[in-house]
Amino acid sequence: MNASKASAVELAVAVARGAPKSGVEVGVAPPFVYLDTVGQAIAGTKLLLGAQDVYYEKNGAFTGEISAEMLKDLGVNFVLTGHSERRHVLHEPPALIAKKAWAAFQAGLTVVHCVGEKLEERDAGKTFEVVRAQLEELSGQMQEPQRVIIAYEPVWAIGTGRNASDEQAQEVHAYIRRSVAELWNKDFADRVRIIYGGSMKPENARGLLHQPDVDGGLVGGASLKADSFLAIVNAAC
Repeated sequence: MNASKASAVELAVAVARGAPKSGVEVGVAPPFVYLDTVGQAIAGTKLLLGAQDVYYEKNGAFTGEISAEMLKDLGVNFVLTGHSERRHVLHEPPALIAKKAWAAFQAGLTVVHCVGEKLEERDAGKTFEVVRAQLEELSGQMQEPQRVIIAYEPVWAIGTGRNASDEQAQEVHAYIRRSVAELWNKDFADRVRIIYGGSMKPENARGLLHQPDVDGGLVGGASLKADSFLAIVNAAC
């Protein structure tokens, strides 16, 4: 929940201009109210347009909600589901998150499904248990791995001063890939993208992005300035 209409456009245009022409896929996910304006500003570029949330019904009396069909009408390519703030600040239950992910997938959008444990869960040794349960929110009927992205967000590494090491990130990413192979199949697991979303910034991006099972990043605070975001993007090349 950042930016004004003008600054959102300025940021997106700067990212579109500065992003590498090949080798990495880049997208921005502005607030709902700026999606149309930002989408028009980046039209004709390779920058993808994403939404931060979605509702699972196609239409109807759901005041304040936004459907996948509405997002597609604005040229949205991907949508986040299960983001840590939706889970732990806005208290969305797993059943609701599952419905949102399935609705977005059925509508033809790419689903960026967020999973990750809180500090007390990490300290209690429940990381794998929590992540597995959140992965199981996704339907096994999602049979297009190019439209399913898993974003590992260790909640304990977001604004706590405790950053995940390269090794800690790789350990959980490898577990996610093994779990996806069990829930779908090995081919699906080999092709699905698993990205990291716990306080990624220019200083730690290269180490994280070059781990064997880390396929990209879900960037929060560091994406609010074009220079820092582009430094992370370039670290992936």
